[in-house]
Order: sequence, then C-alpha cells, then structure tokens
Amino acid sequence: MEIKFIVIDDEPPALQVIKTYAREFPWLKLQHTFEDAISASEYLRQAPVDLVFLDIHMPDVNGLDLARGLTTNPMIIFTTAYRQYAYEGFELEAIDYLLKPISFQRFEKAVQKAQAYYLQQQQPAVMESLLVYSSYHTVRIPLHEIVYIESMEDYIRIHLTQRAPVLTLMTLKKMMEKLPAGRFRRIHRSYIVAVDKVRAVNNRKVKLSSAAELPVSDSYSDFIRDWKQQ
Repeated sequence: MEIKFIVIDDEPPALQVIKTYAREFPWLKLQHTFEDAISASEYLRQAPVDLVFLDIHMPDVNGLDLARGLTTNPMIIFTTAYRQYAYEGFELEAIDYLLKPISFQRFEKAVQKAQAYYLQQQQPAVMESLLVYSSYHTVRIPLHEIVYIESMEDYIRIHLTQRAPVLTLMTLKKMMEKLPAGRFRRIHRSYIVAVDKVRAVNNRKVKLSSAAELPVSDSYSDFIRDWKQQ
C-alpha cells in the first residue's frame, strides 16, 4: 500500500518539516511540493493524488477556498498557525488539522488517520472483513468476530469473540459508514453492536453474546423495536 501526497505551503521551512517527517513512513510517497495554491491547483487537475497537506493562510488563494474548489476528492490535512480556522477545516471533512509548529507525534497521529481512512476506502463492496491500522500494524478483522465497537474519543475499540480488543484511530461515525448495512446498528453515541450477537433486550439495555450489557439511548431506541420484530 502507498499513499501519494503533495504539500502546499508558502513557507519553505514548513514544507521541509513535512517532507522530513514523511520520510519516516515508507508508505507515504511525496509527489510534489508547492509554495503557491494556484500552481498546486493546476497540478491536481492533471495528476490526482491521495493526500494533500494544505496550508490555510496563503497570500494568493486561501487553503480553504482551494479545498472547496477541487474537482478531485483527495484526503486533506490542513496545516496552519491560526486556530480560528479549525471549525471550517473540519466542516470540509478534513482528515486532520495540524497547528504549527507541528510536532512529529502530532504528524504521526494525522497520517495514521489518513492511512486508516484510505484502507477503509479500499474495502470491497461485499465485505467479510475490515482492515484497520493498530499498534503500527495493519490488522484484518473478520466481521463475524465483531461483538461491539466502543467509542474512545478519537479512537474506537473493537471487541471481538476470539481475541483481545483492537484499538484503532477512527470515529464511530466513520466506522458505521464502512460497515455493511443491517449487520451492525448504532445503539448509543458510544456503541455499535453486531446484530447477530444481541441475545436479549431489556429496560433499554442490550445483552450480548460476550455477556456485556450496553445501554440504548433515546436517539437509537428504534433498535429495540426492530430487534423484537425480527
């Protein structure tokens, strides 16, 4: 697996930082760097890439405007010295938002998010397993082993039948978008359950095959009705 990326930043030292950090990840393949948004935009029309590190505050074209005008749909990691752009960055469904000066640890977290998202996008239409990035490895998880998935802020913990839980950098919302419809249901802002692992429902609680009991929130109470009608 390789992820092709470019860097757009009008500050040469910032370009160099990202280039240096990226060398630590062999699957990141640098295609080009740009110090102005216009040249980068023209390049992207001719040579689409998987990932763009994009500075927001540039003199010619604002990075947010560049992202809105892209005809392709690369993953975007915004980089900026200004905190006030964070909300707009996430509104554009950016993978991450890095505040300068960028530490290596923060860079690593961002590219792990990009890798996890990229792997999920490569899943076949008919899924029998998931690929996730966990503890510096790509892990394959058969869907039939999943009991439930738990939110841990920026991470999720995937609880399994045959082995220890797997922790990966992703949100429940993103995971729900990847799972096959009907086999998994959201029951709470913190939980997704495998429908075939539900053994009983009582008093707004779900009992699973693993003996775990999870709450069902008001927002997802239709799960109880649907399960009883199966």
